[in-house]
Amino acid sequence: MVNAIDQPGTDEADWRAWTGLRGLPAADFTGWTRVLVLAAHPDDEVLGVGGTIALLAAAGTRLRLVSVTDGEASHPGHPDPAALATRRAAETASALRMLGAQATDVIRLGFPDTGVADREDDLAALLPGLATGCDAVLAPWDRDVHADHEAVGRAARRASPPTFWYPVWTWHWARPGDARVPWEQGVRVSLRPSVAARKRAAIRCFASQLEPRGPGAAPVLTPDTVAHFTRDHEVLLRAAGR
Repeated sequence: MVNAIDQPGTDEADWRAWTGLRGLPAADFTGWTRVLVLAAHPDDEVLGVGGTIALLAAAGTRLRLVSVTDGEASHPGHPDPAALATRRAAETASALRMLGAQATDVIRLGFPDTGVADREDDLAALLPGLATGCDAVLAPWDRDVHADHEAVGRAARRASPPTFWYPVWTWHWARPGDARVPWEQGVRVSLRPSVAARKRAAIRCFASQLEPRGPGAAPVLTPDTVAHFTRDHEVLLRAAGR
């Protein structure tokens, strides 16, 4: 089966030209004093909701980040996956400092990268406890066309607080107005220039994903991919029924 992530993606200029994103209602964080953020891999949270994290941290919201995997499978054939996992965790810490969210409580679960779907029930059993006292959960979209992202997104719905999904690979494979995306569930988080700049700096912390994976090999995050996450806004999708 053809993997949509591996196919040519939608140009960021097409997304920026689409008025549909500008017309989404504004997100309302009123009453959010404690938020759980889920990432399938280190960097997902910064790409998808880095600006939101910065805004929440600046407002005094208590944040807990659960990194479900350490992202050790991002470089197939890497001679030391454990060292790569350690590097990616350090990159997350640096990125959170750039976002002004260094006080975030970070929990690494150590689930196998590319194998979260096989542990989805285990993850779902952990999340209610991790979400205790939280007003909202931010998680990868459960139809992001990445098995780990989708498993984390599905598990997030089993936690009790309201769930908001953030798209990541969706910006690559989907198209403006794409009927596969529930735009009617979307809300927009506007990022003032200083916050957008913090997010760009945080993304640059993930050097392991921005550098070529080897001689002649492209990075995990190409410039075209990164362009999707340097906008003046972010998009959240309210989980149906929430």
